[in-house]
Amino acid sequence: MNEGSDVANMELLGRVYRIAVRECGRLYANPVYFFCMIVFPVVVILFFTSMMNKGLPVELPVGVVDLDNTPTTRSMIRRLDGFQTSHVVGSYTNLNEARNAIQRNEIYGFLYIPKGTTDELLSARQPKISYYYSYTSITAGSLLFRDLKTIATLGSAAVGQGTMRAKGYTDAQIVTFLQPIAIDLHPINNPWISYNIYVSTMLIPGVLMLFMFMLTAYSLGTEIKFNTSREWIEMAGGNIYVAISGKLFLQTLIFLFMNFAYIYYVFGVLQFPHPGGVFPMVLLTILSVVASQGFGVFIYGLMPSLRMSMSVCSLWAVLSFSMAGSIFPVIAMDAPLEALAQLFPLRHYYMMYQIAVFNGYPLMNAWFNMAALALFALLPLFVMKNIKRAMLTYVYIP
Repeated sequence: MNEGSDVANMELLGRVYRIAVRECGRLYANPVYFFCMIVFPVVVILFFTSMMNKGLPVELPVGVVDLDNTPTTRSMIRRLDGFQTSHVVGSYTNLNEARNAIQRNEIYGFLYIPKGTTDELLSARQPKISYYYSYTSITAGSLLFRDLKTIATLGSAAVGQGTMRAKGYTDAQIVTFLQPIAIDLHPINNPWISYNIYVSTMLIPGVLMLFMFMLTAYSLGTEIKFNTSREWIEMAGGNIYVAISGKLFLQTLIFLFMNFAYIYYVFGVLQFPHPGGVFPMVLLTILSVVASQGFGVFIYGLMPSLRMSMSVCSLWAVLSFSMAGSIFPVIAMDAPLEALAQLFPLRHYYMMYQIAVFNGYPLMNAWFNMAALALFALLPLFVMKNIKRAMLTYVYIP
């Protein structure tokens, strides 16, 4: 019995090997695989990490409308220009000019200082300083809001500091009065508040998943398109599990290599924080690759059409960026959307990364997300018969 089972296993492995060799030829002959598995992922990794290599957008253009034009207001403008993220590029005579500059995308916002501001500050009559900013770009808008609000606060504080010194208050008394509560800010694992660390670790894996989704469905659909599906199934001895294993074996190795290269570049070369260590990253990479391929096979099994399966895979991958929870938290979404978010592999990838890699918590805290990725990898089991039937009976329709 053991000898018979060993022979059968060796025969299955031999069939998987021969199909894998066949796939080497198909990958070599079709440049789509080379570009989507190697060239485009490299471009994506370098593009996103270099685009935000400074961590935060810097020197965002802002304007000022200074109708008071006193040493106090000019000092406020110099402070605004001195911030890392803001750069004063223009001074306007009225609100309409500044508003038109925003509409022409010349500036992201402007500070409006009405006439008499300094006199009202000195007489403690609470002048109104306005700032206008565009939220078309969320990142630029939020950063400029912070700078403009800080400048408005510092302007009144500077005048108050001078007044209190004239009355004989000590520096300690002045600080206690102007800032009764001191804020001690500690961004966890990202003290630089680098957007590159927050964004690239979600966008790049999401794009890599997009390639894995679509190439998996593409490689299955082209069997029917090029009328090679029956030959493929015959090479597997009619065993669809052997056929799928042989077809995806080489792709899995290449995808794993590219994902590990991404991990090495981001966490090794760029030194992104990863207090969770290496093992969670390796496990997460393996789960993400097999889950993405499993999802691609599952979608093709549901609708054995090259066009429809690739369309659904691309749509699901694009929606993943919104449903992952990096930009807008999932717990703040409506209940149906919160439930729907669990159907996206990128959501579980992102949660597992946040829990086990970025924050360094035990892997067991992410057991649900690990189980979800494993379930995505097992989804093809429910559609294998449908795929085999499609390969043997379907005719490609352009």
